[in-house]
Amino acid sequence: MTLATATARTGKRTDHGAWFLVLPALIPILVLSVGPLLYGIALAFTDSQAGRTEPTEWIGTLNFRDLLHDTLFWESFRIGLLWAVGVTVPQFLLALGLALLLNQQLRMRWLARALAIIPWAMPEVVVGIMWRLVYNPDAGILNETVRDLGLGDGRDWLTGLATALPAVIAVGVWAGMPQTTVALLAGLQNTPHELHEAAALDGARAWRRFRTVTWPAIRPIALAVTALNLIWNFNSFALVYVLTGGGPGGRTRLPMLFAYEEAFRYGQFGYAAAMGCVMVAVISVMLAVFLAGRLKGGDQ
Repeated sequence: MTLATATARTGKRTDHGAWFLVLPALIPILVLSVGPLLYGIALAFTDSQAGRTEPTEWIGTLNFRDLLHDTLFWESFRIGLLWAVGVTVPQFLLALGLALLLNQQLRMRWLARALAIIPWAMPEVVVGIMWRLVYNPDAGILNETVRDLGLGDGRDWLTGLATALPAVIAVGVWAGMPQTTVALLAGLQNTPHELHEAAALDGARAWRRFRTVTWPAIRPIALAVTALNLIWNFNSFALVYVLTGGGPGGRTRLPMLFAYEEAFRYGQFGYAAAMGCVMVAVISVMLAVFLAGRLKGGDQ
């Protein structure tokens, strides 16, 4: 047997062995993610409904045509964009400030870092229940603080038409800030200290050192985490569902909540699946724009 033949056979065995090792992780992804996604796309082209006795029929793009004229869905889409941007931007700015602070040589820094990631370790349902207690109009700590400061009698933050969306945005910022902080802190710790020392010796003040040394070092991480947070926040469900259920008057009804209601409250499975397809398309476009920017930056 020649060396080339032996190498080819060894390579084939290695490929088969690699696939065998990947299968335990690949099968759950195919069964729990790819399969339901393909089924949902197919369902969007049918008239599937809950409690229907007639067979489900293929109706083509009728659900999507109805969706184009559904003003309630597009209003929820607008609210979803407001929510995603309203959470992502302050989340990043606050996380950046916290990461810069935790990167300093402070006493008990380890404890501060541990406390900073507590919201990240809490399930969204628990976070929602906890903040409902904070926003409680009668005995919530927020209204008690407002009364103690003499700023008024407080209000019902989660049911007010003007305050519901800002209130849930504040919770979203609090709940998602730790993961952004951890990512930015990792980037800050990988920045060579020699660069900061050299800039300080040249007379650069704190802002200039941040602009010329710190920001270029963490910029790739900042762009990546911001893009992923934007996508994740647009796709939110559990937190807002627990806090407001989409109310009052649909002021916090995100697209995922709208699709959930169509499917499980009104039984319009096909129509809800069409909404899901639209959201998958939007998220895919966001990912494509992000990846294109990353590739372009890599080429430069």
